[in-house]
Amino acid sequence: MASPLKVGVAGVGTVGAALIGQIATHREALAARCGRAIEVVAVCARSKGKDRGVDLKKMKWFTDPVELAGYDGIDVFVELMGGAGDPAKSAVEFALASGKSVVTANKAMLAKHGVKMAQLAEKAGVSLNFEAAVGAAIPVIKTLREALAGNAINRIYGILNGTCNYMLTRMEQEGLSYDACLKEAQRLGYAEADPTFDVEGHDTAQKLAILASLAFGTKPDQRAIYVEGISSIAAADLTAADELGYRVKLLGVAMRTPQGIEQRVHPTMVRKDSSIAQVMGVTNAVTIDAEGINPITLVGPGAGGAATASAVLSDIADIAKGARSAPFGRPTAKLKDVKKAPMQRHEGGYYIRLQARDKPGTAAAIATRLAEQEISLESIVQRHAKGEMTKNGSVPVIMITYATSEDAVRKAIAAVSRDKVISGRPQVIRIEKN
Repeated sequence: MASPLKVGVAGVGTVGAALIGQIATHREALAARCGRAIEVVAVCARSKGKDRGVDLKKMKWFTDPVELAGYDGIDVFVELMGGAGDPAKSAVEFALASGKSVVTANKAMLAKHGVKMAQLAEKAGVSLNFEAAVGAAIPVIKTLREALAGNAINRIYGILNGTCNYMLTRMEQEGLSYDACLKEAQRLGYAEADPTFDVEGHDTAQKLAILASLAFGTKPDQRAIYVEGISSIAAADLTAADELGYRVKLLGVAMRTPQGIEQRVHPTMVRKDSSIAQVMGVTNAVTIDAEGINPITLVGPGAGGAATASAVLSDIADIAKGARSAPFGRPTAKLKDVKKAPMQRHEGGYYIRLQARDKPGTAAAIATRLAEQEISLESIVQRHAKGEMTKNGSVPVIMITYATSEDAVRKAIAAVSRDKVISGRPQVIRIEKN
């Protein structure tokens, strides 16, 4: 049997400790599957005395991740510190430049610096693996990079943030307001004290940038993604969606269009009978539409120490086996620049909720403005129970459109607002075809 693969782990938090525990527990099975043993021989963390639930006594200790990255006693540098910049960035670049393979779960760093790091890996002839960066235990990176290498991808979309999916699930099932649900998610540890990164879609955008690169051969670039979060979603929208046969999910979507690759993150209505609509709570899911096959949906835990560590370990096992692929599925010289597609060009169905003033001529004015933009309606519902008092002299009107353009919807709503036949801010949610 070949000599052991020696691993250094930078970041021994929840994921790092779980990884070290999994390698120790499955030592014999890993050696049998990989043809060589895998050994963690060095670690880097701030506090040496902290009890992490795993035995670190025999491992060499570093306080500087860059120093660990250059340590001659390791073959693989595992980065689990997080953050787009230093020290993670410097440590990974130094490890690659030193001829060491790298495994990381750092989506922020890859979305921003992934191309440069892939170039370093190519130059050194080593691996840069990052299965855990998107969807944790869901093997979507390997699926795109290897299993579907011979299929042209038309669209990839998914639930990539457990916090948002948990909140939308609770809001739908229990009728909670956004604010009440957010407080509960924070109490349970599903949302950060400052939840902006998750609830405003930025976490999903970083992951989508990576998936789009693998699917379409583009350079990962978060700036090319239209981003909209879930903070505008009200319980009324989820109730209406349910009655109309839909669920609301925060989706990251990348698709091939005649104008180029469209990348977007926003709340989306999906049919309740679709696979993606069945994914509830903190679970993640990714659907891949590829030529020649029916859509594939991968579902699983998108976060958590054990789930993330299992994905990291699968990447280490690939290196132990001698398997190496281009990080983003193609040589970096073949990756194309991608521009931000104007959302005005997006085409699809729309859910529109208006607070229509309860007075003669309102319905006619709304219908006229929609007709001017050639928008056809699949359904229209006036949610005003008999005998119920109107709110501020207005009633909610909900419309589902047939396929139209974002530009047409925005122009029609702007015209309706100028006519002063609605009050408050209109709600618009895009409908994703399943």
